[in-house]
Amino acid sequence: MNSNRHLGHTARKRFGQNFLHDESVIYGIVAAIYPQKDQFLVEIGPGLGALTEPVAEKVDRLTVVELDRDLAERLRHHSFLHQKLNVIETDAMQFDFERLYTDEKLAEKNQKLRVFGNLPYNISTPLMFHLFKYHHIIQDMHFMLQKEVVKRLCAAPNSKAYGRLTIMAQYFCQVMPVLEVPPSSFKPAPKVDSAVVRLIPHSVLPHPVKDLYWLNRVTTQAFNQRRKTLRNALSTLFSAENLTALGIDLNARAENLSIADYARLANWLADNPPADTNRDEIADNETE
Repeated sequence: MNSNRHLGHTARKRFGQNFLHDESVIYGIVAAIYPQKDQFLVEIGPGLGALTEPVAEKVDRLTVVELDRDLAERLRHHSFLHQKLNVIETDAMQFDFERLYTDEKLAEKNQKLRVFGNLPYNISTPLMFHLFKYHHIIQDMHFMLQKEVVKRLCAAPNSKAYGRLTIMAQYFCQVMPVLEVPPSSFKPAPKVDSAVVRLIPHSVLPHPVKDLYWLNRVTTQAFNQRRKTLRNALSTLFSAENLTALGIDLNARAENLSIADYARLANWLADNPPADTNRDEIADNETE
């Protein structure tokens, strides 16, 4: 028996497909999402509909974003959900969620997007960075991710899991772990443990920066050299005197600084940019 095949569909490795089939886990995720009839929900990567079906039963309409042509077609002809589903066949990492918000006139209804999905692990980090750009129109997000990624999202300073992804996620959102999911809950079973996380965008950013580029830049540089002291890791951006004046311990390392510390560094750089600045060098999918 082909362990990559589930409900008549063979999982495609290039799309990072692992299909959820554990009913207790599905129930737990849907309960965490808590969909309501009058809300505007968007599922990323609905796959074979493990979450799509129970969520769609609770709402009047559900928008799904699916890259796999066969799966998108399957959903369009779903035996009892096809009338509720708005199937958008595209790459979620290229999708303009602002346009969806505008087209659906959600501002007039005083609504925001509620986003959820079992994300392909090979694109989960860049996809979250893409979604953070739309934090102002998103009410919340619930994602199934690799367990290690959830640990990084939820990490606190002074821990090994704390990194650039932590900073950027917590800059935009309140982050909470929801439940852990074993490999046996999927077909095919992944080689790693999974977990579900809830991200709630801040209504007011707690540590706003003047230019997000500099927050990306300083966190990338710090965590790419996380074993070095900040005096050395950030030497091309700050003099030792600059760091001291900003209240930074020269012997601290990247994981020792809070989000407020990084925001302070970013705002100083926005006012005092290095002469050789290349704003194209930070990629959304770069990880420490």
